[in-house]
Amino acid sequence: MASPAAAALTHFLLLALLVLPFAAAGAPHRHRIPSRHLASLNASAPPTTFFEVDRPIRPPLGSGGPCSTLLLSHPFGSTYGRPPVTAAYAPPECLAAARAGGGSLALAVLEWSADCRGRQFDRIFGVWLSGAELLRSCTAEPRATGIVWSVSRDVTRHAALLAEPGEVAVYLGNLIDQTYTGVYHVNLTLHLYFHPAPPPLTQQADLIVPISRSLPLNDGQWFAIQNSTDVQSKSLAIPSNTYRAVLEVFVSFHGSDEFWYTNPPNEYIEANNMSSLPGNGAFREVVVKVDEDVVGAVWPFTVIYTGGINPLLWRPITGIGSFNLPTYDIDITPFLGKLLDGKEHKFGFGVTNALDVWYIDANLHLWLDHKSKKTVASLVSYDAPPLVLDVKSGFSGLDGKFVTHASRHISATGRVKSSHGEVTTTFNQRLSYANSNVYTTNGTVQVVNQTIDAKSGTFVKDASAVLLSEEVHKVFPLYIYTGTSDQVGDEYSLVSLVKLGVNDKMVSGGKLGFSYHSLRNSQSARGTMRVKKNLVVGGLGKTHQVYKYMGTDGCYFRDVSSRNYTITADKSGDSCSKRSPSSGVEFSLQ
Repeated sequence: MASPAAAALTHFLLLALLVLPFAAAGAPHRHRIPSRHLASLNASAPPTTFFEVDRPIRPPLGSGGPCSTLLLSHPFGSTYGRPPVTAAYAPPECLAAARAGGGSLALAVLEWSADCRGRQFDRIFGVWLSGAELLRSCTAEPRATGIVWSVSRDVTRHAALLAEPGEVAVYLGNLIDQTYTGVYHVNLTLHLYFHPAPPPLTQQADLIVPISRSLPLNDGQWFAIQNSTDVQSKSLAIPSNTYRAVLEVFVSFHGSDEFWYTNPPNEYIEANNMSSLPGNGAFREVVVKVDEDVVGAVWPFTVIYTGGINPLLWRPITGIGSFNLPTYDIDITPFLGKLLDGKEHKFGFGVTNALDVWYIDANLHLWLDHKSKKTVASLVSYDAPPLVLDVKSGFSGLDGKFVTHASRHISATGRVKSSHGEVTTTFNQRLSYANSNVYTTNGTVQVVNQTIDAKSGTFVKDASAVLLSEEVHKVFPLYIYTGTSDQVGDEYSLVSLVKLGVNDKMVSGGKLGFSYHSLRNSQSARGTMRVKKNLVVGGLGKTHQVYKYMGTDGCYFRDVSSRNYTITADKSGDSCSKRSPSSGVEFSLQ
């Protein structure tokens, strides 16, 4: 058994390794592949293709296209702390031509494709159009022989933005020096598909208002939340003929909070004299306010970026959500009674227990009544009790157990009178959280077991019928084991096991018809690293992922495994047959 002093040092190295800002703009992290490791590769080998397992985006049946437009092409080298790269946006001619011919937009896909060679950190980046964010993502970490990857995101819901001239902005903060040589060469392309006739009902918003920072900036257009009292906001007035409003929220966490779900309570840190390590416990939530009203909360999926925990785990299969970070919708239609007064209102974001830094912004999707100049709205009911948070702590020296439970409920109902009649909308959220954080073996082993359970519902009716009844249920399981051993001077071994997943179910019915989907996306990764002077001098990473989607819009299945940079097994299909392979990664969440 290691002495208490040695164990404390090992524990410090483990936590420091986990909390440094991977995917942070320009901040160094300690998972680095040394030159002698990279030099052993075959320089003539083809580049490695990295990918995030996801369901392919397929054009609707009967649609035509694609009509493809290159929006931006740029090498991102020394871009940290400099203005975003921008390009003028003009709606593609095929978009106007389709509408002139009586057609309509069926699908819009934003494609990011990139390559890089050398050595570099993982970097967070964002893509904005006229201030509205379209994509939040993380770069892959390159190797000497080069890597390539692409990300496709369905941006059909942003049709109103795509139809107007504007400006594309991309921020990817990268640093180049003698050691870190990787330049990210990027192409950003828009692919459009069209229906030959107009859709029977308009589903996309008529107007999208960005709730983000405005250019010029030497950073992304996101707000940076730096601590638990920091609230970032933007004031704006909405059109008087609005009859529906939905917030689309973008969230990512970095720096001291990149691994917030592993953070111990402050009393543990203070008792063990580890003041440089991040704390505030293991619970975080994004609180969304309109003026002083809490209109919704985001309990985010625990995205692990491509350098996270053990970077060898995510090559070439990257962590769930790392290339295409999820967004979160909050229906604020019930609050139109407060917003339709012609005055500016404050849309704000804060993070409970936050440490530096969270990047947050949002797009406000608005549906307008084109047959009237003004709609009339009222808030019928509103219930948003305070967050319920309970932490039970027990520790002796560097060993301890911390169990955190949290829950929140938000519900609002409002009425809107427009040319569509009088419509009543209810939006509600029920959120629960459980986290167990255990340190053993004199603090050299940490086990985190967490589950986030998020339910939301939207119910819309008029005097005669139910227009929409939608229920969404998402569960995010997470298990992390990390252990250090063989500590000799500045060299030690790190063993890691990560299991994470997304279980997502949605049922929707009403005037627009019935739709349903079920997604089970599970990932299990394990590996070892030998670390010397905070450099990875060797190791192994193995990953297995099972993705299974079934819905009224089709099915998709993929079961894929990798060992270091090599795919060892891969099978996929799009059959909806119950006989399709369905074995998955099992979670132990007790």
